[in-house]
Amino acid sequence: MQTFFVIWIGQVISLLGSKLTEFALAFWILDQTYQDTGTITQFALTIFFMYLPKVIISPLAGVLVDRWNRRYAMIMSDLGTGIVTLGVLLLVWSNSLAIWQIYLVLIISSSLSAFQQPAYTASITQLVPAKNLSRANGMVQASFAIAKIAAPAIAGLLMKFFSLKTILSIDIVTFIIAIITLISVKFPEFKRRTKAKRKVVHQVISDALAGWNYIVLRPGLIRLVSFISISYFSMGILEVVLWPLLYQPNSTDELGFVLSIGGCGMLLGSVLMSVWSGPKNRVRAIICFAGLQSVIILIGGMKISPFVLAIGIFGYLFSQPIIVSCNQAIWQSKVPSRLQGRVFALQQTLERSLAIGAYLLAGPLVDNVFNPLMAKGGVFAQILGKFVNTGMGQGVTLLLVLLGIVNVLIVAIAYRQPRLRHLETELPDRNQFANTNTTIA
Repeated sequence: MQTFFVIWIGQVISLLGSKLTEFALAFWILDQTYQDTGTITQFALTIFFMYLPKVIISPLAGVLVDRWNRRYAMIMSDLGTGIVTLGVLLLVWSNSLAIWQIYLVLIISSSLSAFQQPAYTASITQLVPAKNLSRANGMVQASFAIAKIAAPAIAGLLMKFFSLKTILSIDIVTFIIAIITLISVKFPEFKRRTKAKRKVVHQVISDALAGWNYIVLRPGLIRLVSFISISYFSMGILEVVLWPLLYQPNSTDELGFVLSIGGCGMLLGSVLMSVWSGPKNRVRAIICFAGLQSVIILIGGMKISPFVLAIGIFGYLFSQPIIVSCNQAIWQSKVPSRLQGRVFALQQTLERSLAIGAYLLAGPLVDNVFNPLMAKGGVFAQILGKFVNTGMGQGVTLLLVLLGIVNVLIVAIAYRQPRLRHLETELPDRNQFANTNTTIA
């Protein structure tokens, strides 16, 4: 655990710097567009470009990560992202930063992250005993929680009292620290199966198909990845609509404070998973906490005070690290080490594919459908006015109510799936594959 802890510290610092930059750039775009037009589509595109390349490139990246040294893959990803951030800083210094340039930067950064994430996730099984996988994944989720708490509040204050240049400079320093921690440690090697030499393209395709076959031949994993992907779709919708719901002009510190309160829930859930080995039945825990999130989404669209909304964000994000840690521990315990890079990359691609659709769908839906429906005097506004805020710009609340109802129904359906509920007992652990001559490779 000592080597993992050193790497984890570096990644926490790097992630904090990245989240500072994400907050600053997202608020910059929101301030440039939403205040004047009242539409959220351009802001939604920011999140879309933040994740789309990662989803597209991850299957190929996972194959390559299995063939590369995973520590080097993480170093190159951090180095590349740091250079991109330096480019943004130069654009800000020259006063020539434009929205399309931010989109381009997000595409490049997301592409590099496609290599970093599966390398980081797969390296955990090299460094951490199987009994501590849930704990290690809880620590990883804690790093996201720390960034989610600290970054909005810190970035909000820095934007108010300093400038975007300060945040970008801090981000560059955090990348340097992360690279130093990775250089200072060594990963234990695992035995890779020797294979007859084949053409590179044929080998890459073959390796990618091996990852795909491993998932599709196991019905329980198919159901698990489908359920988690719906969870990510809901989170994608929330990522788009939450900022406009809370936005006030020139209020970076207030927005950051509210988001930081929500991040406290994620930290609490992550700390819980870090000190606890996790529930005995991980699938059941995933379904239960996803159900809690569904109810919170539904209530979030009702007429509630900002304080209650903050409590709801807290509860939603408290559940997230528990869901993610349990989910990842299942995959890490069931997938053989030599296949983990490609399988984890494909898993993340499948889970986040619906979220990409959410980023594209949420903006136009709110701007063109739900906002007009909720305009005062409209039929929907008159029917739902007692329960949901009405008026132009309140389409977000109607979307949250409908999304919550759909999620509650999906959780009920998932619980009725025996292949999902019994996944952990039906599918053998990865250490059983090490002692058998499996043909999956």
